[in-house]
Amino acid sequence: MLRAVLSKKELSEYGEYYGCVSDLLDDKSVLMLRDFRHHIATTRFQHSLNVSYYNYRLCKLLRLDARAAARAGLLHDFFLYNRKSHKKTERSHAAEHSKTALRNASERFSISELESDMIVNHMWPMTKKLPRHRETFVITIVDKFCAVAEVAAAILRRSKSK
Repeated sequence: MLRAVLSKKELSEYGEYYGCVSDLLDDKSVLMLRDFRHHIATTRFQHSLNVSYYNYRLCKLLRLDARAAARAGLLHDFFLYNRKSHKKTERSHAAEHSKTALRNASERFSISELESDMIVNHMWPMTKKLPRHRETFVITIVDKFCAVAEVAAAILRRSKSK
């Protein structure tokens, strides 16, 4: 079942959105994101799906490129390693993982310049490079919103089980 956090909608039945990302959702490497924990009790796949869906909805509302927003949202954290045990570099993982995500996405899929900017700069201002598109500013906000919602949902689930 494909659902975004805070949404009761089955995303595979939402044809307009699903049509933008169905090829990505069929890819084995994208599905591998299910193996990595993210934001306490979410998987990286679920987080990416959340960002993809809400990025799509917000960009559509703002009359921006919703298709590119959906695709970039699904691929923005497309790194296939456990960030907790990954080799540390002088720059933080938060600032560097977007380059790895873009490299991985570009190797597997045809990525537009707009999608590339959204993926590589979704952590702005940590990435330092100023986003070139309005959609990129949107994904930075949506990514943070989804992270907070995922952490809050995990905390609420834990408090209800006590």
